[in-house]
Amino acid sequence: MADSEEATGSYKVAANELRQFIERIERLEAEKKDISEQSKEVFAELKGRGYDVKAVRTLVRLRKRDKDDIAEEEAVLEMYKEALGM
Repeated sequence: MADSEEATGSYKVAANELRQFIERIERLEAEKKDISEQSKEVFAELKGRGYDVKAVRTLVRLRKRDKDDIAEEEAVLEMYKEALGM
């Protein structure tokens, strides 16, 4: 019987810990949704002011990257464009 009680106690601890993890994930998911909605609002405002949303998204992605990687990619792109007569 002691083994059964011990197993039940372990289960309760694991269940509580699992519940805490799930609740944390749920809170993070809700925060992520809120941030996504805020981002959409900013892009809508940007578009309303006449900015090109696609170009701004590209700039945001580029700002996250290393300058050397960007320069290398641009050099290769220019070389390919020249090869194609663009």
